[in-house]
Amino acid sequence: MNRVVAMLTLSVVLAAGAASLARAEDKTIASQKTKDVVITLKNEAGQWKQGKNTFVLEFTSAKDKQPVDAGKAILNTSMTMSGMTPMIAGATLTPDKAPGRYLGTIEFADTGTRQVSVTWDGPSGKGSAKFSVSVR
Repeated sequence: MNRVVAMLTLSVVLAAGAASLARAEDKTIASQKTKDVVITLKNEAGQWKQGKNTFVLEFTSAKDKQPVDAGKAILNTSMTMSGMTPMIAGATLTPDKAPGRYLGTIEFADTGTRQVSVTWDGPSGKGSAKFSVSVR
């Protein structure tokens, strides 16, 4: 009985370690420098796809690559199509344990190039950045 409990405990610990290791190997989807901050968007695949997506949003100093406490961060996307109103999608962002790092989810109904807008307001100042990301 003790052996079964020990094996189950070891399995849970190994699975948790593998999950955190997979997060550490995220690939960059896009990166944008604005003023003295670099905003990096990452996920496991290195791209957004149609449907639900999870991702990491990181803020780092352009000077020393250290994390920047962005405080309240917002990420929205829009896609314009002629003759139609823009398709807008907002992400849900949750601060991670590390400063300047946010875990996010966003959902896209279809593929195409999105204009991404990121804004932040925190102890390190406030700012905004815009860049394009393809949804495949």
